[in-house]
Order: sequence, then structure tokens, then C-alpha cells
Amino acid sequence: MRFFGFKCDLLAALGLGFLLLQAVVFEARAANPACQDDFTCPSSWVGLNKGDKDKVFKFSEDYKNFIHKARTELSFVTEAVKIARKAGFKPLTKTSPMTPGARYYDVNRARALSMIIIGAEDFSEGFHVVGSHIDSPRLELKGRPLYESGEFALFQTNYHGGIKSYQWTNIPLALMGRVDKKDGSIVEINVGLKPGDPVFMIADLSPHVDRGYRDRKVKDQIKYEDLDPVMGHIPDTAGNNIKQQVITYLKETYDVSPADLVSAELSLVPANAPRDVGFDRGLVAAYGQDDRLAAYAAFRAILGLKKTNKTVISHFVDNEEAGNRNNTGAKSDYFSDLLSRMIYAQKGDLYREPMLRAALAKTRMVSVDVNPGINPKNPGAWELDNAPKLGHGVNIKLYGKGNAGNSEFLAWIRKTLDDNDVPWQTSTYKVGRAGGGTIGGEYSRQNMDVVDYGVPLLSIHTPYSISSKVDIYTLYRALEAFYKE
Repeated sequence: MRFFGFKCDLLAALGLGFLLLQAVVFEARAANPACQDDFTCPSSWVGLNKGDKDKVFKFSEDYKNFIHKARTELSFVTEAVKIARKAGFKPLTKTSPMTPGARYYDVNRARALSMIIIGAEDFSEGFHVVGSHIDSPRLELKGRPLYESGEFALFQTNYHGGIKSYQWTNIPLALMGRVDKKDGSIVEINVGLKPGDPVFMIADLSPHVDRGYRDRKVKDQIKYEDLDPVMGHIPDTAGNNIKQQVITYLKETYDVSPADLVSAELSLVPANAPRDVGFDRGLVAAYGQDDRLAAYAAFRAILGLKKTNKTVISHFVDNEEAGNRNNTGAKSDYFSDLLSRMIYAQKGDLYREPMLRAALAKTRMVSVDVNPGINPKNPGAWELDNAPKLGHGVNIKLYGKGNAGNSEFLAWIRKTLDDNDVPWQTSTYKVGRAGGGTIGGEYSRQNMDVVDYGVPLLSIHTPYSISSKVDIYTLYRALEAFYKE
């Protein structure tokens, strides 16, 4: 039998040869994971056997299912606690015994979460902590949001985190969050994610009527103050007062009044479901991958652990995109208070504050956060020798200017990754041309050893960013290895 003029046995031989070549490359990387020395590291996809590839794709399906529901810090905590309970994690209380192997979780005001596995070592030897944030760039309602214009009811919004305003028009949005009422009751609102739900949208001008507008600079095309989605359109029976129709709907459906919206945390987030990208399905497009990709990898890594030497903590915080502020953000004293509570539970009346400070000094932390990867359309945004590539594994962030981890801790991290055959790369922004932050600096101020790493994305901080499935799985493996050290 022939195929395009070639004998099938020749094709088979060529196919076998290619597989052997892949195996050689993979084995070479495993034998010498520090191939960064000469910048010859292949893509992490190269040499994956079928079993490993199946694990990558299965992990990504679980990730997509989770991130579809967990689009805000409130919904992340809710979904994570459900899964943690099933995996044997129990609420941390004043009387929880610090027995090795015990599994606890602690929720900070419904918007931040810590998951804990007690290790064999005394707390005085420090902890192994992975920290990430679970908020993402989004729109949120102003205190008095509802108004009427042009025979439409609209909500006035503010923005949370760094966004490009024009990217938030003409896409379906979901409304998620909670309303806290004066009587102490909480009303959960989640509209736009389920099939059949209505969605909301910020309408842009069409090209037929935008002459005079399109000459604006891109950043001025859509003003931040104009990011107001349409919430209603049908007038009342008198033919007017569309705003009142929305007020009536909120009252009848949720028992919420306009005044109740003053004490609400309601976010407008992209409603599109996570999807695979490309014929080979090697990429994931989804909203909120900064930083719920990293948070999910950390969550799964601690979920599967049984026994550890060090006590390990997955620490998920809010408000990183807004400067780490508030009592659920990284600048809060919550984390040191959590460790203090645990040390007191172990030491009892012998506890003294210097014990906490000594434990912090011996604590190692990975601040894990995604970052931009090399964009195929604009590779020049990076200095390429120090740029992270999708599909090439964990990237260790080397910011410089006093913002990187200590060299001895970086060496320890390299050894941990190499000993566990975890592919890694490095990233450093173009000098003076780019930047960004994580939660890491807030914890290094508490005298812990902290290093930042993550994986690269395309279209980061947009309503729909792109990640590589193999990177998601690689980050999970990297954090699992860190916990076990």
C-alpha cells in the first residue's frame, strides 16, 4: 500500500524515528534539567508519553470546571471549601489539635482562605507556604448604581485591577456576589453563568456611526466612566420608567432594595465559559486565570498530600489587583495571626511572641502568580533571552532592584525543581519598559524567605486570557514538590 507515493513501512519508520527523537530530547532534559545554561530547553510537550499527556489533559478539564464557577474571590472560597471538606479538611478552631497529618482550613471573612496540613516537625522549624491571590480584574457596582438613559436601565460601575477599558465592551457579562442587609441576612446573586440565564453587556458604537470617535487614542476609545452595562429595556405599563422595572425585579426576586446595594459586593465578570484553543487543544482560554490558575494549582497540590515533614499552608488572599489592601488582602495581619494561633495551640501557656517571629524567620514561601508570556504577534515586548514562553514550564521571576528572592533561596528552589524533574525557565521584564507586582513583598517584610514564580499567559488582564495546559500541570507538580521538601 502506498500513501502520497510513500510506502507505509517507510512512514512507520519515520514515525518511530520521530518518537525516538522525542524520547531522547525528553531524557536529555530529565538528565540535565538545567538546560537553561545554553537556552536549549525544549517545550514541555516534547517527549510526553501518552500517560503523562492524559494526566495533563485530565488536570486541565478539572481546572476548567472549577474556574468556570470560581470567578470571584467569594465564589473561589465557596467552591474550594466544598472540595476541601470532601478531602478531609476540617475548620480550624481554638481546640483543634496540632497532630501531624491533621488537615484544616480557615476562612477569613468569606474572601480569603488558608488550607493547612500539620507536619511532623515542631512549628519552631518554620512552615512551607504557597501564597496566591484569588481576585481578578473586573467591574464592580458603585454604591448607587442604577440609572436610566436612552430608554435603557444601566448600572454604573468602577473597575478593580488593571484593565484596558475597550476590551470590556460587546462581551457577555455575569453578575456575581452578595448583598448584606441591615437585618444580618445575606442575599447571594449569580446571574449569567447557567444556560438560559440572561447576560449583561456594555454596548459600543457601531462602525456606521463612530466617525469622530475612532480617531481617539486607543486608551480614550472607551472611558472608564462609560463602562456601564445594560440591565433592562422594557418600560412599565405607562410606557416609561424602565429604571423602576429593574427596582421591582430586584425586590420581587431577591427582596433587595436600592438602599441595600450600598452594602453589596457585586461584580460584573465575563460570562464566557473556559474553552480549549487550537486544533490540538493544547491551550485554555478563560476569564480569571490571573491568578486563579496559580491558586487552583496550589489548591490541588495540598489537596493530595497525606503526610509532610514541614507544616504546609496554601494561603489564598483577596485584593492583590487593588494593591493587597483591606483585611482580606496580603497587607493584613491575618496570616501572622493565623500562625500565632497555631503555635499557641501547640505550646499552650508556654507561648511567647518571639516564638512566632522565630518561626517566620525559618519559613519558606512561594508567591505564585501568572505573568505575561511571549506574544507571537509582538515578541519585541520582551528581551527574549529573559522571557518566559508558554509550554516551557514554571518561570522563576527575577525582577532585580532588590525585588527578587535571596540567591541562596533561589538555589534551593532550583534544586527542588530539578530533583523532581520539573521544567523551569526565568523571566525578567525589559528594563524600564514593563512591570507588575504580586503578594510576595508583603510576606518578605515579615522576615520569611519568599520567591515569586508562576507560569506565562497570553492576553493577561483581559476578559479572556490563554494558558498552556502543560504549564498548568507543571505548576501543580512544582508546588507539590515544594510542599514535600
